[in-house]
Amino acid sequence: MTRSSLWSAIAETLTAEVRGGHYRPGDKLPTEAALAARFGVNRHTVRHALAVLADTGLVHARRGSGVFVTARPTEYRLGQRVRFHENVLSVGQTPSRRITRAETRPADAEEAVALAVAEGAMVHVVEGLSLADGHPLAAFRSAFPAARFPGLPTLVAAEGSVTRALAALGLADYTRKETRLTAQLADPVLALALLLRPGAAVLRSVAVNVDHAGVPIEYGITWFAGDRVTLTVAAQAVMPLSP
Repeated sequence: MTRSSLWSAIAETLTAEVRGGHYRPGDKLPTEAALAARFGVNRHTVRHALAVLADTGLVHARRGSGVFVTARPTEYRLGQRVRFHENVLSVGQTPSRRITRAETRPADAEEAVALAVAEGAMVHVVEGLSLADGHPLAAFRSAFPAARFPGLPTLVAAEGSVTRALAALGLADYTRKETRLTAQLADPVLALALLLRPGAAVLRSVAVNVDHAGVPIEYGITWFAGDRVTLTVAAQAVMPLSP
């Protein structure tokens, strides 16, 4: 049997075992060394077999941790009131946020337009990862007008939630004004954060949230892992035409 036939056969066996429930979503597969011993091949052949599974989206590698069965896609609803924690809890998964950056800096041109502030006005920028059952679903970056929300980065870091941090600063509710969705390929930095291979498909969401008076309070960009999220766009109420 040729080497290519060997790794194809191993890939087919592992695929059948995953689909048969031997390994559940989120489970870690045996190590390359263990699989090599099981099938009587070298680790290079096992690595090729695992790459086949990764290309189909059945598994994904976590740097330094191993290879894991890809979790089922999370149903994520996009509507006027988009709350990450509520979305993930509604499908029976445990939400969490990992904040990787929280700082205050001058707004760039794009942020200034979205937030209706002067270019160069100070904004709070919060970046991080959104996770479900410990698996990264999305990377995000949000900008908020600093003059309106003093101390927001500290509160977000302490609360682990933008919604709770804004509530602590007096904004009890906010809604989504608009969302723009585009598809793109993950660059190496984004792929590393989301535990994807470089060039994997991601969905990029650009959104503006506003308060009850329609004043912009958040400009956010989110990159969803394409194979882990099913986005559902909620239909807005349709108003009858005036006679």
